[in-house]
Formats: sequence, C-alpha cells, structure tokens
Amino acid sequence: MSDLAFRVTSVEAVSRGVVPLLQFNLEITNTPATETIQAVMLHAQIQIQSAQRAYTQQEKERLVELFGTPDQWGQTLRNRLWTHVNVTVPAFTGRVNVSMPVPCTYDLNVIGGKYFFALDGDDVPLLFLFSGTVFYQTADERLQIQRISWERECTYRMPAHTWRELMETHYPNSAWLYLQRDVFDRLYEHKRRHGLATWEQTIEHLSSPAEVTP
Repeated sequence: MSDLAFRVTSVEAVSRGVVPLLQFNLEITNTPATETIQAVMLHAQIQIQSAQRAYTQQEKERLVELFGTPDQWGQTLRNRLWTHVNVTVPAFTGRVNVSMPVPCTYDLNVIGGKYFFALDGDDVPLLFLFSGTVFYQTADERLQIQRISWERECTYRMPAHTWRELMETHYPNSAWLYLQRDVFDRLYEHKRRHGLATWEQTIEHLSSPAEVTP
C-alpha cells in the first residue's frame, strides 16, 4: 500500500503564460520507496492562512472588506479558500517533483485577488490540502488503486511580491475593475456623450468636482 507525503519547495511566476500563472514546485515522496507508482490523479485545495502573519496598518485598512475592522479580527481572521488545482503525476518510484500551475486573477471581487492586492510585503501563509487517486503496482505486478487520505497536507509561505510581480508583468501599471452590465452601459453612455477618448478620462471626468458657475 502506498503512503504519499507532499512538500511544496518553491514557487515562480510564469512570465510568458497566456494568463497570469504561478507555478508551485511539489515534491512527492512514497513509502515504501521501492514501490512503483504508475500515476496519481491529484487534487489540491489551497487555502490562505490569514491568521498566520502580521499586518501593517495600511494592509489592515485594505483588508476591511474581507475581515472587517481589526477589532473584529478575533472572529473573522480565519482560513480563506484561494483555489483548487488538479495535477496528473507521471510514473515514479520513491520520489518525484512535479509542477503545479495555479491560474491567478486580478479581479478584486475574488477573495484571492482582494487579499494579495492588500499586501505590501512579507510572506503569504498557504495551506495545501490533498486528495485524489493513486495507481500503483504491487510486488507481484498487480495494479492497485488507492484513495489519498484526506489528512495529507502541507504548508508553504509564498513571498507576497511574487503575485504582484506576476500581475505587473501581465498588466503593467494597470488594474482591473469589474462592473455589472447596467453600470457599464451607463458608464459607456457617459463616455460617448462627452466625447471622452479613454476609460481613464471617463473615470476622471466623473470623479472631478463639478465646475461652479457664478
């Protein structure tokens, strides 16, 4: 019977991906080391362990939308789901290293986007919860199937700047704003009616104080 252990060893931003992508490097170790693993259909749930780090005053102000004011954090500062990832692990014996790609978004309506955007520095404490199916070969060369125990997990502290650098690569000097369709339609009509060339000009026009005529 296989016994898998997991460890995230590093993370890097994929600079030439079609979409923003972080690549976590995952080390998988099996016991007994002589057993042949034919394949693993691996699923990982990644959570943000928000209570496992300290925050600056500026970070606390940006995180009010997620956790409320700091006086409420005793009840609200808890693990938050970031994302789910599926990985197919090839055949190996003993130990293998695989890449675990995680698509990222700049959508600040998404929990992960809000949280990462709020951070100035330090590390992001992450919890990886693993599940899935292992296909392995016994000593008499019979193929066996086994579920991965729900207790399999590991932690990793990701540098906060990794996410920021990834977004700056894909969206240099930019940020994304999600609007419902009816709000966008009104914004588009304002842009057209006033002959504004860009969306930046449109937002600036709306946010500028109205001219007061004597």
